[in-house]
Amino acid sequence: MDILNLIRISAKALMRNKTRSALSMLGIVIGIAAVIAVVNLGEGLKQSTANQLSDMGTNLIMVMRANQRRGGVSMGSSNVQSLKVRDCELIAKNAKNVTMVSPVVNSGGQLVNGSKNWSGTVYGGSPDYLEIRKYEIATGVNFTDEDVKKYAKVGLVGQTIVKELFDEDEDPIGKTIRIGNMPFKVIGTLKEKGQNGMGMDQDDLVVMPYSTVQKRMLGVDYIQQIVCSAASEDVAEAAVEEVESILRVSHKIPDGGADDFEVRTQQEMLEMMTSMTGMITTVLVAIALISLLVGCIGIMNIMYVTVTERTKEIGLRMSIGAKNSAILLQFLTESIILSLIGGVVGMLLGLLLSYVASMAMSLPFVVNVLWMVIAFVSCAILGLISGFFPALKASRTDPINALRYE
Repeated sequence: MDILNLIRISAKALMRNKTRSALSMLGIVIGIAAVIAVVNLGEGLKQSTANQLSDMGTNLIMVMRANQRRGGVSMGSSNVQSLKVRDCELIAKNAKNVTMVSPVVNSGGQLVNGSKNWSGTVYGGSPDYLEIRKYEIATGVNFTDEDVKKYAKVGLVGQTIVKELFDEDEDPIGKTIRIGNMPFKVIGTLKEKGQNGMGMDQDDLVVMPYSTVQKRMLGVDYIQQIVCSAASEDVAEAAVEEVESILRVSHKIPDGGADDFEVRTQQEMLEMMTSMTGMITTVLVAIALISLLVGCIGIMNIMYVTVTERTKEIGLRMSIGAKNSAILLQFLTESIILSLIGGVVGMLLGLLLSYVASMAMSLPFVVNVLWMVIAFVSCAILGLISGFFPALKASRTDPINALRYE
């Protein structure tokens, strides 16, 4: 039988009952739309995470306190006091592949300016902290090494703090605001960075000398983190090895002993985030595939009903010479057409949903072409599978009994 003629006959047969054909495609449409939307959103999230980490600097190295363990159970790192300012000084002095180093301490608190207040986070660092973390000064100036030595009560504020604590036309520079019971002078504002890949507001912060946060706010002699900048991305791994070696000597860790710190690079963080995003996407795709399975079963049921309703038509065609293979191909073609139309509609709907969701979540709109191809091919295969047994039943119909069928 001519392929084009076969498609034309199958299409006419499906158009006889438009509502039933549309309902039978619904499962395929929902399944494909869900798969495409989830995959595209996952790709957009990966791209957003990569962009955010890139904004922090591709040669960024972070040293964190290692998790404390008791009896094999992780107790977290909040009580670990292994990192000191001296460690930063040793890294700056001895690590040849590191260009900048800053201690980091942070604390939350209530920020107050007159009648306005806002719960924010204060980060303490060295004057290099802004450059290491890729923050740019919008107005004012950065604090100095002299401010660090004097525990100066000065700081730079992010744009979220500016919006929440100051009037629209008010200049924050030179104003004194309070965090907890400690007043400090605003000497600069930071350019807006927006949310990071995990949805955290990067502008909701105050940056002060680490010594001020350490001594005047927290009353501690340790730091929570060290951030470094490698000379280039190419020497980042060599810089990590230098930092680890220096800290092991500084902390008197014997050979084979467990480190009381963790060193991570941006690449490692990107791989970790990508892995987490990939796992979530895989789970959601697996759930969406269940809808495809339901759609496949729905088409199979409809095709069985169609074969039963058209028993007399099948018998008539066989009696005038139609071969069993021709009957088989016709019903298979009808099933495949149903599945492919449902797949195309589902892909368009999935693209629309992922676009709307990406815009709503401020994510880049990314289309995974490979999954589009996989979805289309899957629709053809599902149509073939779901229509095979009903078509086989139709092709094996006894023409005499079929002509007697009422």
